[in-house]
Order: sequence, then C-alpha cells, then structure tokens
Amino acid sequence: MQENIWNDKNLIKILSENGVVIMPTDTIYGIVGKALEKNTVERIYKIKKRNPNKPCIILIGDIKELEKFGIILSKEKREILEKYWFTLSEVERPRAVSIILDCADNNFEYLHRGTKTLAFRLPTSQLLRDLLLQTGPLIAPSANPEARLPSKNIKDAKKYFGNSVDLYVDGGELKNKASKLIKLNNDGSIIVLRE
Repeated sequence: MQENIWNDKNLIKILSENGVVIMPTDTIYGIVGKALEKNTVERIYKIKKRNPNKPCIILIGDIKELEKFGIILSKEKREILEKYWFTLSEVERPRAVSIILDCADNNFEYLHRGTKTLAFRLPTSQLLRDLLLQTGPLIAPSANPEARLPSKNIKDAKKYFGNSVDLYVDGGELKNKASKLIKLNNDGSIIVLRE
C-alpha cells in the first residue's frame, strides 16, 4: 500500500454519511463504519453475523477522541496509552496495539454490548489517522463473517459480503496479523489478552 488509499473523496463521503466500507486498516481488512452512529454499528453486526455480545475495536484519529465516549483519562492512564501508541519503537512494538478501557456509560451500550469496556486503537499510520480525523471514530472488526478466516484481499471480502456493503477499497494483499490487545485497568495494571 504505497499510495494513500485512505485519501479518497468517495470513501470519506460514504463513511461520513454513515455507510459501511470494507477497507484496509493499519493491520488487516476491516468492515468499518462510524462508531458514534448506532444504526451503522448494528448494520455491521448484521452483515458480519457477529456475536451480539462481542464488542468491536474502535479506531480513533487522536487520543482526545476518547472523550467522545465519555472516557476521561487520568494522567497515569494517559501516559500508559501514550507509551503504547507513541513512544515505543517499532522494535518494542512490532505491531499495532488496541487497548481496552472501562466505559460504564449506558449511552454506549450498543458499542460495549454490556461489557462496560471499549477497545480503542490509534493507528500507526498517519494517513489512516488523517482519514479518522475527517470521518470520526470508526468501528473496525475484521472483514469476515464470524468464525471464518479474515479477508486477505478484496476478492476474499467480496466472496463473503457481495453487495451488502457500500464500498470496497482495495489495498492489495494484506498478510498482517490482528492487533495486540491489552486491557488497561483502573489501577494502571495491564493484562495482555492477545499477543
């Protein structure tokens, strides 16, 4: 993915108008849509046949966007997030990290699915972060029906989803792994849930 596939007027328009798109994220292909639009989120769950009790990872363009979900960070928590998202070198952080934070706000029940937690990722790619700053936070579960292998390319994704999404963005063959997943507890301790 050399050129900036995320700087596409049609992509930005469809996402901004609450559409559902299959596109490369900073890790693997995702089925993405606006996180703050309940109907879009429910549509993605339906298309993906996702377990209704399982929350999705939310991509954000800036750490300040956590406030949109009622999450106010303590100084200590902010420093931990910044360490994982900004200061660790590529060697120390070989791939993207998604971080689960507590979110007890019932307004976001449609996102946290009763778990009272939300997982966020600040993508390593500045180009993808630029898109997110234009569209707002996006949920981004992997582009595959529940219990099937993730799509490695657009051909795989089209076999899975056909005409049920509004746009496919081709980023070539992706062989990355899903993000590392960690839970940041209120006391500042960390649990690694997925390496």
